[in-house]
Amino acid sequence: MNRLDKIKSKQAIIGIVGLGYVGLPLACAFCQQNIHVVGFDIDQEKINTIEKNQSYIKHIGDDAIKEMRADGLFNVTTDFAKIADVDVIIICVPTPLSKHREPDLGPVLNTGRSIAPHLQKGQLVVLESSTYPGTTDSELAGVLEQSGLKKDEDFYLAYSPEREDPGNENFSTSTIPKIVGADTPLSRDLVAAVYEGVISQIVPVASSRTAEAIKLTENVFRSVNIAMVNELKVIFDAMDIDVWDVIDGAATKPFGFMPFYPGPGLGGHCIPIDPFYLTYKAREYDVPTRFIELAGEINTKMPQLVVAKTGQALSLVSEKALNGSKVLIIGMAYKKNVDDMRESPSLVLTELLEAEGAKVSYHDPYVTVIPPTRQHDDLAGRESLELTPETISQADAVLISTNHDGLDYQMMADNATLIIDTRNAMKDFPGKATVVKA
Repeated sequence: MNRLDKIKSKQAIIGIVGLGYVGLPLACAFCQQNIHVVGFDIDQEKINTIEKNQSYIKHIGDDAIKEMRADGLFNVTTDFAKIADVDVIIICVPTPLSKHREPDLGPVLNTGRSIAPHLQKGQLVVLESSTYPGTTDSELAGVLEQSGLKKDEDFYLAYSPEREDPGNENFSTSTIPKIVGADTPLSRDLVAAVYEGVISQIVPVASSRTAEAIKLTENVFRSVNIAMVNELKVIFDAMDIDVWDVIDGAATKPFGFMPFYPGPGLGGHCIPIDPFYLTYKAREYDVPTRFIELAGEINTKMPQLVVAKTGQALSLVSEKALNGSKVLIIGMAYKKNVDDMRESPSLVLTELLEAEGAKVSYHDPYVTVIPPTRQHDDLAGRESLELTPETISQADAVLISTNHDGLDYQMMADNATLIIDTRNAMKDFPGKATVVKA
């Protein structure tokens, strides 16, 4: 049986490298279709947790892990020698930015170096990590070819961007249309067949570079539009106009307008990062990216604006300075109803507030302890406070950074002195608190 037939008949073994917010849901999707998966990760703690039939991601329950393991469909390891035992290798590792906001392909290329000694003839390697055009067919291919095998002759290579949206109840891994791009018809057929077994709609495109560009375009689109409404928020605030009312009104137009909403900054792994991957690559071609860079500049400045607004509000409402004031941040995750801390603006807000002398605490039902992060390790280990009338009343300012569902916003309105609302969460909850939108 050739490789394509093996994949189509669901007899191929899928190897997934990186068992985070992309890799673990993808493993679940394959196992739900009775396809065997071997999960690889360099984090031994993740491996140990899965082997205990436990999950470390909120929207994937322990029962799902237990079922996958009980059926013998899902095995996990840190041993990359077992790459030799799989038919398809899907790479789902982070692609962060350096401290100079330049792409850091270290996780992708180091993964390639771990795979290369064990790469077998006929295997298909698929990159899912967000990156700039050319990463797959040039940089990753070059690392994999250190095995002595040749791309498109001895092994096959493709790019299929992840489109995960943690917390989205309308779409899951299996229902989000899947872009697949490769540079030869056979590689494209192979990667399409892999995902056809688990995802409802497959969208083949001309090349890996096209697929990489599609992923960046999706997130540049969001970044630019969010930057626009963030800038409008500042403009309309100066005019004493509520930007949320403006957006709600504009959204009644049935064509030509798509609502985006302001916030305290951008979070998640894609939107704050992907545009900078494109601007970096564009410099190689001497092409300016002023529009994209301006959007990034606006979005990254939002936490500073929120902190400034908090200081102004404290002075006007309580005649207090930010220095020495107690600020309770509501929500540490980057978006509501998830436990995902990647690039969360709440981390930046915490550091900026403390730099001004504020005493900062937080509440988040999904992030009970702040985990280690690449840029904010000094905050790791801090624990969420219980949300009670006492904790609310003791704060000089309550800053809503993430508007999780299920929180008692009325209790906040009734017990807080000052609420800084970056998410329009308090619109339906009148109370004694002074609410300042930021």
